[in-house]
Amino acid sequence: MIRFPARQPLPQQHLPGRSSPKRFISATAMALMLPLVACQEAKPPAAEGRPVGVTRVEAGAVASDVRLSGEIQAEKSVGLAFRINGRVTERSVNVGDRVTAGQVVARLDPTLERNELTAAQAALQAARGELNTARNTFARQDRLMTQGFTTRPRFDQALRAQETAQAAVENAEARVELARDRLAFTELRAGVSGIVTARSIEPGEVVQPGQVVITMAREEGRDAVFQVPARLLEDHAGTYRVRVALADNPAVTAAGTVREVATQADPGTRAFPVKVSLINPPEAMRLGSTVTGVLEISTPAIISIPAGALTQQGSTPAVWVVDPATSTVSLRNIDVLRFDPDRVIVVHGLEPGDLVVTAGIQALHPGQRVRQLPTPAGASAGPA
Repeated sequence: MIRFPARQPLPQQHLPGRSSPKRFISATAMALMLPLVACQEAKPPAAEGRPVGVTRVEAGAVASDVRLSGEIQAEKSVGLAFRINGRVTERSVNVGDRVTAGQVVARLDPTLERNELTAAQAALQAARGELNTARNTFARQDRLMTQGFTTRPRFDQALRAQETAQAAVENAEARVELARDRLAFTELRAGVSGIVTARSIEPGEVVQPGQVVITMAREEGRDAVFQVPARLLEDHAGTYRVRVALADNPAVTAAGTVREVATQADPGTRAFPVKVSLINPPEAMRLGSTVTGVLEISTPAIISIPAGALTQQGSTPAVWVVDPATSTVSLRNIDVLRFDPDRVIVVHGLEPGDLVVTAGIQALHPGQRVRQLPTPAGASAGPA
């Protein structure tokens, strides 16, 4: 057998500008491993919270301005009427006239009352004559009784006659006073100073006792009277402040306080008359002037939040509340007193200082981390 010598490996030749296969594989592996090493060394970025609008809950009085239209009326009005019946012969005042206390504003025909006074005075004179006669008779019987020249029955009869005559004189004097009063009642006088606001008589008319013929507004004070709907009063149990201004000249203003709220609605308007007592009203606010009033209605301290913060959990109203320590949200049930156009009045479920989400509530879930957006200047969840 012929044996051939083992073949020696040829020396590897390296071409200029080319790498060996081993070095090529090693470089490729390192290139692939570098990103992995970099990923292992880099820390994962912290997850940012969902941006939401947040506001801090504040407690206070909820106030709302209600604009109404009304008129100026007298705080106190007086109706003048004759005490007797008769035919009117004179009316000396008209609507708008200023009247002083004691001034005559109307008169009745006094003929009948003068005749009654004349008759009463004549009856008084006759009664006084009878009294003089009775007194003389009694004086004579008294002297005779002392001397023993008369009897006891005659003495007693003279005494009774004197007493009867005395009573007749007193009765006649009373009738004279009554006739004088009736004559004085034919003149209608104002008991207080004021301004005539209404009249219902003309000369020649016949009036009855107690029939109001002239109405006067006393000068002590003025009211602005407004017709307020029931819905504006039924939910408000607080205080009322009113700013009143003339409708044709808003620069003329006055402050006032609610003096009286009617317990029964007006049959025509179905609204409740509210009387506002004006404080130092200007002279331009005359009786009957049309005014506009801004009724500031305030309630006791409660919590209100923007309407956009309201959601619900099942069938119960709820809001998203932010935990300031962890910046996470939780859903909290609330009790709502009422729903206003842009706010919700809350009675239970929130406390002053709570952070409530007002924008971005659609995609929140319990425990989610949130990031507060900058709050616009003046924004608040407090009372409106």
